[in-house]
Amino acid sequence: MTESAIDSNPLHGADAPLSPAPHSHHLHLPHHANEGILPSIQSLLAIMVIAIFIITFCIQPFRIPSGSMEPSLLVGDFLLVNKQITTPGVSDWLFPTPRIHRGEIVVFHYPINPTMHLVKRVIGLPGDRIKLRDGRVYINGQALSEPYAMYLPSAPDGYRDNFPRLQSADPAVDSRWWIKMHRLIDDGELTIPSGDYFVLGDNRNDSEDSRYWGFVPRAAIVGEPILIYFSLQQHSFSQELAFAPLSNAAVLHRHRTSAVDALADFARWGRTLQIVK
Repeated sequence: MTESAIDSNPLHGADAPLSPAPHSHHLHLPHHANEGILPSIQSLLAIMVIAIFIITFCIQPFRIPSGSMEPSLLVGDFLLVNKQITTPGVSDWLFPTPRIHRGEIVVFHYPINPTMHLVKRVIGLPGDRIKLRDGRVYINGQALSEPYAMYLPSAPDGYRDNFPRLQSADPAVDSRWWIKMHRLIDDGELTIPSGDYFVLGDNRNDSEDSRYWGFVPRAAIVGEPILIYFSLQQHSFSQELAFAPLSNAAVLHRHRTSAVDALADFARWGRTLQIVK
């Protein structure tokens, strides 16, 4: 919707300022009244520059929209992400680039659609040989201990639970990944190329991850979640807020304690300011 132009001098006609009467004296503001304006503007600009710098290089907020990282991260969790896990380059002289370790949770650009951000856990590092057998992860021939992983009851899935699997293509698998994967399998194990990472969701039976669309390049990694600063009470089967509306009659009969209960149910207060592990 367009807006009407605003006159830079809105006082006209009857609303115009009156000319000073003869022999009247002009009022002069004290010199010190204007002294605080410039420092205030400078302070505001400094705050804006610092905020932009922090968001660009240091910390950025994200929200969890799905249940693929349960129970570690829940739908409705709001995260602060440490962006100092950055791509080596221009910013590397400002911050030494930390190494990415196995078991760390990372936020990254979705390889199939880089405008989207996903969050998963790093399982395989460059050069690793990885396979899944009956849902269990093996790295370089050794079973991986995963206390964070959750396996909800579900129907057997040959591709999901026994990866890599070449006998039949899963409909959810990206076709480009399916072709690339064939070239990287040796003796039932998938070798991770240099500069790439293999990621999985903690909710192992309900996560589309590297099994379905491939590796995450180092350059696509945005950062590491470090803090849950707030958590809305949402359910993993929905990516939208799902609060049941109240009828007018119900609202009239609610007691004061009901408002307190509603506030308590609005968020997971116990997760506020919780460190991400």
